[in-house]
Amino acid sequence: MTNETKVKELGTVSIRFSGDSGDGMQLAGNIFSNLSAVLGNEIITFPDFPAEIRAPHGTLSGVSGFQVNVGSKKVHTPGDKTDVLVAMNPAALKVNAGFLNSDSVVIIDSDSYTQKDLEKALFQTEDPFKELGLNSVQVVAAPITTMCKDCLADLGDNKQALRSRNIFALGLVCWLFNRPVDVAEHMLKEKFGKKPAVLDANLRVLNAGFNYGHNIHATVSTYRIETTPSEKGFYTDINGNKAVAYGLIAAAEKAGLQLFLGSYPITPATDIMQELAARKELGVKVVQAEDEIAGICTAIGASFAGSLAATNTSGPGLALKSEAIGLAVMAELPLVVVDVQRSGPSTGMPTKSEQTDLMQALYGRNGESPAVVMSAISPTDCFDAAYWASKLALEHMTPVILLTDGYLANGSSAWRIPDLEKYPEIKPNYVPKGLENWKPYLRDPETKVRYWAVPGTEGFTHRIGGLEKDFTTSIISTNPENHQLMVDTRQAKIDKIADFIPEQEVLGDKDADTIVIGWGGTYGHLCEAIENVQAAGKKVALAHFRFINPLPKNTEEILSKYKKAIVIEQNNGQFANFLRSKIHGFDPYQFNRVKGQPFMVARLVEEIEKIMISD
Repeated sequence: MTNETKVKELGTVSIRFSGDSGDGMQLAGNIFSNLSAVLGNEIITFPDFPAEIRAPHGTLSGVSGFQVNVGSKKVHTPGDKTDVLVAMNPAALKVNAGFLNSDSVVIIDSDSYTQKDLEKALFQTEDPFKELGLNSVQVVAAPITTMCKDCLADLGDNKQALRSRNIFALGLVCWLFNRPVDVAEHMLKEKFGKKPAVLDANLRVLNAGFNYGHNIHATVSTYRIETTPSEKGFYTDINGNKAVAYGLIAAAEKAGLQLFLGSYPITPATDIMQELAARKELGVKVVQAEDEIAGICTAIGASFAGSLAATNTSGPGLALKSEAIGLAVMAELPLVVVDVQRSGPSTGMPTKSEQTDLMQALYGRNGESPAVVMSAISPTDCFDAAYWASKLALEHMTPVILLTDGYLANGSSAWRIPDLEKYPEIKPNYVPKGLENWKPYLRDPETKVRYWAVPGTEGFTHRIGGLEKDFTTSIISTNPENHQLMVDTRQAKIDKIADFIPEQEVLGDKDADTIVIGWGGTYGHLCEAIENVQAAGKKVALAHFRFINPLPKNTEEILSKYKKAIVIEQNNGQFANFLRSKIHGFDPYQFNRVKGQPFMVARLVEEIEKIMISD
């Protein structure tokens, strides 16, 4: 029988690697993503981890996935549905069946589809594809486990053969997408170069998987994705957590300050701490404290001492840090707090993503405690967002809470390493030279920002703390009128920041009647949704917010131009309600989902179009 392979040329293709937590799906997906980026494709990735540390092998709760959307043009999301699924066991097939396109290619390890495996995944019959109604997919059933063992038989190490199944699947996917394996080989050498035996085994099975693709006697589609020229520069594949770390480092360099991170491990924010801890050569100081409260308190101490200080956490940790953030508000110290949002309440679903910490970031402290709140909108934008958060904290002497989320933190895309010279300068609000009669809470008369006196500088001996101070003398005060003045002054300082941030941009059709409003990590999905609505011949605009408190000063002006506004977010309406409180008479439509998973673009399009035609 001859090979009747069909070649599909597509603008974008979505691939999902899926199997047990220990099957190495994240590694295979990362290598394929990096390989595609090196070859000039646009990529967006979505690692989807189970919340369980190690669920029973072959069960539905233990399925781990890595999805990547590869394109010849700009891609905004990992894709609603997949064109290719690698399902290493029946559980992976069952969990992902609902996300397959009708003619998808499904690669399975037939050795892992025994009766016992099917029972673990709760299948009732011996034909999982028929049972799931997957009658039109193209199945590549390869005995991956057997072939890995045969390929490595001379090593006499069955455990290594089992550990290499993901790389065999990677080789097969490289064939499917007409990808040269030499780039993948280079990446494996970088990862396993210090383990020659492991490297040798992985190189063997990679090529075995690639060659198997050439030799299979089956009709299956292969894919070709053209590449487009990119702006010249150095590129790397980066996820949101690493981008945040680099943004903090860049800001410290720009400000001429040492970067200090006080932190405590928490999913999905820990990688920020790990990345900064590895950057000792850049002068970064990291303290892994005994708990969340100690982590932020060490950062506040470092800020008092004159460093760019930061702490990173997730929603439960932000709750624990709330009193200390209030201390930084009252002491008026620069501090960057990175909250990588995850599903709650409480411990919730630690590996899943939401936008449910906004109200906590805005108001989750005792007393009147205004702080700047920002959000990052993409994995690569996490760099710019961290840089801006640092700039605002240092120049306006305030805590800045930067909201990312699990989707941004773990997802990645190709990033052009920026020219730091093109970034705005950062000027910490130090005590001006020659200023007479300085007091710790003496302020710039225009911005209301207090001057920063670094301890150890002659003539600037002082104390600050968590008790109210007198506006004039800076000593402790319980005077009612003074407290009202200090509360109003701290709020005015935050409000004034609107003059120092970019105005809000509107994408899409400026003359549309309907505007879609979002914030944070939903940017890519909303962009693709309005592009699809426009492609259907309808006019729609998009305002996606990075700066939340204070809002850009043109917010009310632009939102008042549209007959209909739709606020779309992954919570029950927190930003919509915030906008209602800030803009008189503003009453938008809402679309809210809190599922721990990214939006489906097709569902967004359906909802937007339904609201557009409603009375």
